[in-house]
Amino acid sequence: GVSFKERPDLPVYHPDVRSFEVTSADGRHVGLFLADYFARSSKRSGAWMSGWRDQHKLDPAEVRPIVVNVMNFAKGAPGEPALLSIDDARTLFHEFGHGLHGLLSDVTYPSISGTSVTRDFVELPSQLYEHWLMVPEVLEKFALHHETGKPMPAKLLSRIKKARNFNQGFSTIEYLASAFVDMELHAIEDQSALDVDAFERGTLDRLGMPREIVMRHRIPHFLHIMGGYAAGYYSYLWSEVMDADAFAAFQETGDAFDAATAKKLHKYIYSGGNQRDPLEAYVAFRGRPPEIAGLLKKRGLDG
Repeated sequence: GVSFKERPDLPVYHPDVRSFEVTSADGRHVGLFLADYFARSSKRSGAWMSGWRDQHKLDPAEVRPIVVNVMNFAKGAPGEPALLSIDDARTLFHEFGHGLHGLLSDVTYPSISGTSVTRDFVELPSQLYEHWLMVPEVLEKFALHHETGKPMPAKLLSRIKKARNFNQGFSTIEYLASAFVDMELHAIEDQSALDVDAFERGTLDRLGMPREIVMRHRIPHFLHIMGGYAAGYYSYLWSEVMDADAFAAFQETGDAFDAATAKKLHKYIYSGGNQRDPLEAYVAFRGRPPEIAGLLKKRGLDG
Protein backbone atom coordinates (compact mmCIF):
# COMPACT_ATOMS: atom_id res chain seq x y z
CA GLY A 1 0.00 0.00 0.00
CA VAL A 2 1.25 3.46 -0.94
CA SER A 3 -0.25 6.91 -0.49
CA PHE A 4 0.03 10.07 -2.59
CA LYS A 5 0.26 13.51 -1.00
CA GLU A 6 0.18 16.53 -3.28
CA ARG A 7 3.22 18.80 -2.98
CA PRO A 8 2.27 22.21 -4.44
CA ASP A 9 5.49 23.61 -2.94
CA LEU A 10 7.68 21.70 -5.41
CA PRO A 11 8.67 23.46 -8.67
CA VAL A 12 7.12 22.11 -11.87
CA TYR A 13 7.71 22.88 -15.55
CA HIS A 14 4.13 24.01 -16.32
CA PRO A 15 1.20 25.30 -14.23
CA ASP A 16 -0.95 22.32 -15.28
CA VAL A 17 1.51 19.83 -13.78
CA ARG A 18 0.81 18.49 -10.28
CA SER A 19 3.44 16.81 -8.11
CA PHE A 20 2.87 14.16 -5.46
CA GLU A 21 5.11 12.62 -2.83
CA VAL A 22 4.59 8.88 -2.62
CA THR A 23 5.06 7.11 0.71
CA SER A 24 4.72 3.50 1.84
CA ALA A 25 2.37 2.24 4.55
CA ASP A 26 5.18 2.57 7.11
CA GLY A 27 5.90 6.17 6.11
CA ARG A 28 8.98 5.47 3.98
CA HIS A 29 9.62 7.82 1.04
CA VAL A 30 8.91 5.91 -2.19
CA GLY A 31 9.40 8.61 -4.81
CA LEU A 32 7.87 11.58 -6.60
CA PHE A 33 5.04 11.32 -9.10
CA LEU A 34 4.23 14.11 -11.55
CA ALA A 35 0.87 14.28 -13.32
CA ASP A 36 0.81 16.20 -16.62
CA TYR A 37 -2.65 15.39 -17.90
CA PHE A 38 -3.91 18.15 -20.20
CA ALA A 39 -3.22 18.88 -23.86
CA ARG A 40 -1.39 22.08 -24.83
CA SER A 41 0.29 23.41 -27.94
CA SER A 42 3.82 22.72 -26.69
CA LYS A 43 3.17 19.01 -26.07
CA ARG A 44 3.32 16.17 -28.58
CA SER A 45 0.28 13.92 -28.93
CA GLY A 46 -0.22 10.60 -27.18
CA ALA A 47 0.27 9.37 -23.64
CA TRP A 48 3.37 8.04 -21.94
CA MET A 49 5.30 7.49 -18.73
CA SER A 50 8.84 8.78 -18.34
CA GLY A 51 11.37 8.10 -15.61
CA TRP A 52 13.34 11.24 -14.78
CA ARG A 53 15.38 9.52 -12.08
CA ASP A 54 15.77 5.78 -11.67
CA GLN A 55 15.78 4.04 -8.32
CA HIS A 56 19.10 2.48 -7.31
CA LYS A 57 21.27 1.63 -4.29
CA LEU A 58 24.74 2.57 -5.54
CA ASP A 59 24.91 5.78 -3.47
CA PRO A 60 25.32 5.68 0.33
CA ALA A 61 21.69 6.78 0.58
CA GLU A 62 19.27 4.92 -1.69
CA VAL A 63 18.13 7.01 -4.65
CA ARG A 64 14.36 6.96 -5.09
CA PRO A 65 12.64 7.49 -8.46
CA ILE A 66 10.94 10.47 -10.04
CA VAL A 67 8.36 9.54 -12.67
CA VAL A 68 5.88 11.48 -14.76
CA ASN A 69 2.66 10.44 -16.47
CA VAL A 70 1.81 12.55 -19.52
CA MET A 71 -1.61 12.58 -21.19
CA ASN A 72 -3.46 14.82 -23.63
CA PHE A 73 -6.90 15.08 -22.08
CA ALA A 74 -9.13 18.00 -23.04
CA LYS A 75 -9.09 20.60 -20.30
CA GLY A 76 -12.47 21.83 -19.12
CA ALA A 77 -13.51 25.44 -19.63
CA PRO A 78 -12.99 27.74 -16.62
CA GLY A 79 -15.24 26.51 -13.84
CA GLU A 80 -16.04 23.25 -15.60
CA PRO A 81 -14.58 19.78 -14.94
CA ALA A 82 -12.46 17.82 -17.38
CA LEU A 83 -14.56 14.85 -18.53
CA LEU A 84 -12.98 11.53 -19.51
CA SER A 85 -14.28 8.86 -21.84
CA ILE A 86 -13.83 5.19 -20.94
CA ASP A 87 -10.87 5.06 -23.34
CA ASP A 88 -9.36 8.10 -21.60
CA ALA A 89 -9.77 6.42 -18.23
CA ARG A 90 -8.19 3.23 -19.55
CA THR A 91 -5.21 5.23 -20.81
CA LEU A 92 -4.92 6.88 -17.40
CA PHE A 93 -4.86 3.50 -15.65
CA HIS A 94 -2.43 2.09 -18.22
CA GLU A 95 0.15 4.83 -17.81
CA PHE A 96 -0.29 4.81 -14.03
CA GLY A 97 0.60 1.11 -14.14
CA HIS A 98 3.87 2.07 -15.84
CA GLY A 99 4.30 4.75 -13.19
CA LEU A 100 3.92 2.24 -10.36
CA HIS A 101 6.43 -0.03 -12.08
CA GLY A 102 8.95 2.79 -11.88
CA LEU A 103 8.01 4.01 -8.39
CA LEU A 104 8.02 0.62 -6.66
CA SER A 105 11.39 -0.48 -8.03
CA ASP A 106 13.69 -2.12 -5.47
CA VAL A 107 16.98 -3.05 -7.15
CA THR A 108 20.66 -2.20 -6.84
CA TYR A 109 21.55 -0.96 -10.33
CA PRO A 110 19.79 1.81 -12.29
CA SER A 111 20.24 -0.05 -15.58
CA ILE A 112 17.77 -2.73 -14.43
CA SER A 113 15.48 -0.44 -12.44
CA GLY A 114 11.75 -0.02 -12.86
CA THR A 115 10.60 -0.29 -16.47
CA SER A 116 14.08 -1.23 -17.76
CA VAL A 117 12.91 -4.75 -18.58
CA THR A 118 12.56 -6.74 -21.79
CA ARG A 119 10.29 -5.42 -24.51
CA ASP A 120 7.84 -8.31 -24.19
CA PHE A 121 7.49 -7.84 -20.41
CA VAL A 122 7.35 -4.06 -19.98
CA GLU A 123 3.64 -3.81 -20.83
CA LEU A 124 2.55 -6.35 -18.21
CA PRO A 125 2.41 -3.93 -15.23
CA SER A 126 0.55 -1.29 -17.26
CA GLN A 127 -1.93 -3.57 -19.01
CA LEU A 128 -2.58 -5.46 -15.78
CA TYR A 129 -3.46 -2.24 -13.98
CA GLU A 130 -6.15 -1.54 -16.58
CA HIS A 131 -8.18 -4.45 -15.20
CA TRP A 132 -9.01 -2.54 -12.02
CA LEU A 133 -10.69 0.20 -14.08
CA MET A 134 -13.84 -1.90 -14.43
CA VAL A 135 -13.94 -3.23 -10.87
CA PRO A 136 -17.19 -1.81 -9.39
CA GLU A 137 -15.55 -0.81 -6.09
CA VAL A 138 -13.04 1.28 -8.04
CA LEU A 139 -15.60 2.83 -10.38
CA GLU A 140 -17.73 3.90 -7.43
CA LYS A 141 -14.85 6.04 -6.17
CA PHE A 142 -14.07 8.01 -9.33
CA ALA A 143 -16.60 7.34 -12.12
CA LEU A 144 -19.21 9.77 -10.85
CA HIS A 145 -21.59 11.82 -12.97
CA HIS A 146 -20.25 15.36 -13.09
CA GLU A 147 -23.69 16.86 -12.39
CA THR A 148 -25.44 14.38 -10.08
CA GLY A 149 -22.42 12.85 -8.35
CA LYS A 150 -23.96 9.40 -8.79
CA PRO A 151 -21.83 6.36 -9.72
CA MET A 152 -22.12 4.61 -13.07
CA PRO A 153 -25.28 2.43 -13.24
CA ALA A 154 -24.65 -1.33 -13.23
CA LYS A 155 -26.51 -1.76 -16.55
CA LEU A 156 -24.30 0.80 -18.28
CA LEU A 157 -21.17 -0.87 -16.92
CA SER A 158 -22.42 -4.23 -18.22
CA ARG A 159 -23.01 -2.77 -21.70
CA ILE A 160 -19.53 -1.22 -21.76
CA LYS A 161 -17.93 -4.54 -20.86
CA LYS A 162 -19.88 -6.36 -23.57
CA ALA A 163 -18.98 -3.72 -26.17
CA ARG A 164 -15.27 -4.39 -25.62
CA ASN A 165 -15.71 -7.86 -27.10
CA PHE A 166 -17.30 -6.62 -30.31
CA ASN A 167 -15.38 -7.84 -33.38
CA GLN A 168 -12.53 -9.25 -31.26
CA GLY A 169 -12.14 -12.26 -33.55
CA PHE A 170 -11.36 -10.01 -36.52
CA SER A 171 -9.14 -7.75 -34.41
CA THR A 172 -7.13 -10.67 -33.05
CA ILE A 173 -6.52 -12.22 -36.47
CA GLU A 174 -5.47 -8.96 -38.15
CA TYR A 175 -3.05 -8.30 -35.30
CA LEU A 176 -1.57 -11.81 -35.49
CA ALA A 177 -1.07 -11.42 -39.24
CA SER A 178 1.15 -8.40 -38.68
CA ALA A 179 2.99 -10.10 -35.81
CA PHE A 180 3.78 -13.20 -37.88
CA VAL A 181 4.93 -11.17 -40.88
CA ASP A 182 7.18 -9.14 -38.58
CA MET A 183 8.83 -12.32 -37.25
CA GLU A 184 9.22 -13.82 -40.72
CA LEU A 185 10.65 -10.59 -42.12
CA HIS A 186 13.41 -10.51 -39.52
CA ALA A 187 14.31 -14.14 -40.16
CA ILE A 188 15.35 -13.43 -43.77
CA GLU A 189 19.08 -13.98 -44.29
CA ASP A 190 19.45 -12.78 -47.89
CA GLN A 191 17.61 -9.51 -48.47
CA SER A 192 19.26 -8.64 -51.79
CA ALA A 193 16.33 -9.76 -53.95
CA LEU A 194 13.49 -9.09 -51.50
CA ASP A 195 10.14 -8.29 -53.10
CA VAL A 196 8.20 -6.89 -50.15
CA ASP A 197 4.72 -7.35 -51.63
CA ALA A 198 5.43 -10.92 -52.77
CA PHE A 199 6.97 -11.76 -49.40
CA GLU A 200 3.93 -10.42 -47.58
CA ARG A 201 1.46 -12.34 -49.77
CA GLY A 202 3.51 -15.53 -49.53
CA THR A 203 3.75 -15.36 -45.76
CA LEU A 204 0.01 -14.81 -45.35
CA ASP A 205 -0.76 -17.67 -47.76
CA ARG A 206 1.45 -20.05 -45.76
CA LEU A 207 -0.40 -19.01 -42.62
CA GLY A 208 -3.74 -19.73 -44.27
CA MET A 209 -4.82 -16.16 -43.64
CA PRO A 210 -8.38 -15.51 -44.91
CA ARG A 211 -8.31 -13.10 -47.83
CA GLU A 212 -11.14 -11.13 -46.22
CA ILE A 213 -8.89 -10.13 -43.31
CA VAL A 214 -6.00 -7.83 -44.13
CA MET A 215 -2.97 -7.12 -41.99
CA ARG A 216 -3.39 -4.39 -39.42
CA HIS A 217 -0.13 -2.86 -40.70
CA ARG A 218 1.12 -3.45 -44.24
CA ILE A 219 4.91 -3.65 -44.45
CA PRO A 220 5.52 -0.29 -46.25
CA HIS A 221 3.94 1.64 -43.35
CA PHE A 222 4.66 -0.79 -40.49
CA LEU A 223 6.42 1.75 -38.27
CA HIS A 224 6.77 -0.58 -35.27
CA ILE A 225 9.18 -2.95 -37.00
CA MET A 226 11.52 -0.06 -37.78
CA GLY A 227 11.05 1.85 -34.53
CA GLY A 228 11.91 -0.35 -31.58
CA TYR A 229 9.63 -3.34 -32.06
CA ALA A 230 11.69 -5.21 -34.68
CA ALA A 231 10.71 -8.90 -34.37
CA GLY A 232 8.80 -7.78 -31.28
CA TYR A 233 5.35 -6.67 -32.44
CA TYR A 234 3.99 -9.88 -30.91
CA SER A 235 4.78 -8.49 -27.45
CA TYR A 236 1.51 -6.56 -27.20
CA LEU A 237 -0.56 -9.74 -27.38
CA TRP A 238 1.91 -11.72 -25.28
CA SER A 239 1.64 -9.06 -22.59
CA GLU A 240 -2.14 -9.38 -22.80
CA VAL A 241 -1.84 -13.14 -22.23
CA MET A 242 0.12 -12.37 -19.07
CA ASP A 243 -2.06 -9.51 -17.81
CA ALA A 244 -5.26 -11.53 -18.22
CA ASP A 245 -3.71 -14.53 -16.50
CA ALA A 246 -2.26 -12.36 -13.71
CA PHE A 247 -5.60 -10.70 -12.99
CA ALA A 248 -7.19 -14.15 -12.91
CA ALA A 249 -4.98 -14.82 -9.88
CA PHE A 250 -7.00 -12.18 -8.02
CA GLN A 251 -10.31 -13.42 -9.41
CA GLU A 252 -9.54 -16.94 -8.21
CA THR A 253 -9.40 -15.65 -4.64
CA GLY A 254 -12.79 -13.97 -5.01
CA ASP A 255 -11.25 -10.60 -4.17
CA ALA A 256 -9.82 -8.17 -6.73
CA PHE A 257 -7.80 -6.64 -3.88
CA ASP A 258 -6.56 -9.85 -2.23
CA ALA A 259 -3.66 -8.79 -0.01
CA ALA A 260 -1.58 -11.97 -0.34
CA THR A 261 -1.77 -11.94 -4.14
CA ALA A 262 -1.03 -8.20 -4.22
CA LYS A 263 2.04 -8.72 -2.02
CA LYS A 264 3.48 -11.27 -4.47
CA LEU A 265 2.64 -9.02 -7.42
CA HIS A 266 4.49 -6.16 -5.74
CA LYS A 267 7.53 -8.28 -4.89
CA TYR A 268 8.05 -10.18 -8.13
CA ILE A 269 6.58 -7.92 -10.83
CA TYR A 270 6.35 -4.26 -9.81
CA SER A 271 9.49 -3.97 -7.67
CA GLY A 272 11.73 -6.59 -9.28
CA GLY A 273 13.00 -4.60 -12.26
CA ASN A 274 15.10 -6.76 -14.56
CA GLN A 275 16.82 -8.74 -11.79
CA ARG A 276 15.68 -12.08 -13.12
CA ASP A 277 14.38 -13.68 -16.29
CA PRO A 278 10.83 -12.43 -16.95
CA LEU A 279 9.37 -15.94 -17.03
CA GLU A 280 11.02 -16.76 -13.71
CA ALA A 281 9.60 -13.57 -12.22
CA TYR A 282 6.13 -14.40 -13.51
CA VAL A 283 6.25 -17.97 -12.20
CA ALA A 284 7.41 -16.68 -8.81
CA PHE A 285 4.27 -14.54 -8.71
CA ARG A 286 1.74 -16.91 -10.29
CA GLY A 287 3.16 -20.30 -9.33
CA ARG A 288 3.17 -21.42 -12.98
CA PRO A 289 3.79 -20.04 -16.48
CA PRO A 290 1.06 -17.84 -18.03
CA GLU A 291 -1.86 -19.61 -19.69
CA ILE A 292 -4.00 -18.39 -22.58
CA ALA A 293 -7.41 -19.09 -21.01
CA GLY A 294 -7.58 -15.65 -19.40
CA LEU A 295 -6.95 -13.88 -22.70
CA LEU A 296 -9.62 -15.90 -24.51
CA LYS A 297 -12.12 -15.07 -21.78
CA LYS A 298 -11.15 -11.39 -21.78
CA ARG A 299 -11.66 -11.16 -25.55
CA GLY A 300 -14.87 -13.20 -25.53
CA LEU A 301 -13.27 -15.99 -27.57
CA ASP A 302 -13.67 -18.77 -25.01
CA GLY A 303 -16.86 -20.09 -26.60
